[in-house]
Amino acid sequence: MPNSRLLPRQKQALEAFLKTNEPTPLLIERVGGRKQTKYKPAHLPCNTILESIFTDHKGCNRNKFADIWLLNGTVKSLSVEGAAILQAFPAWYEFPLEAATVGSVIGYSVPPSFASQIFNNAQRQLFGVMS
Repeated sequence: MPNSRLLPRQKQALEAFLKTNEPTPLLIERVGGRKQTKYKPAHLPCNTILESIFTDHKGCNRNKFADIWLLNGTVKSLSVEGAAILQAFPAWYEFPLEAATVGSVIGYSVPPSFASQIFNNAQRQLFGVMS
């Protein structure tokens, strides 16, 4: 993951978190759009990767949408490639060049392990089949 710098609002979110919590790695969104807090501690489930995080309110491409703050103060950018890895895309998969299109592919995808769990549960429910 490439190095990054926190934006002013990300710094504010980090400072607010550290005032009342023990330091822990954080996923910090670069832009608004969610009604939740701007940060997510490492021990909590990550926000859903949506197609909309790859475009701004004008429909323009956005390839930087979140940063990861580490305990030593290092900041890493959660890149489009990083989001693809989180969604279990293989390293060899070739995406289109436009970030918004890649966002659609990643944002509308279902990670294979999750799809497998749904399928196996449906089989058990419908046919009593164990995987």
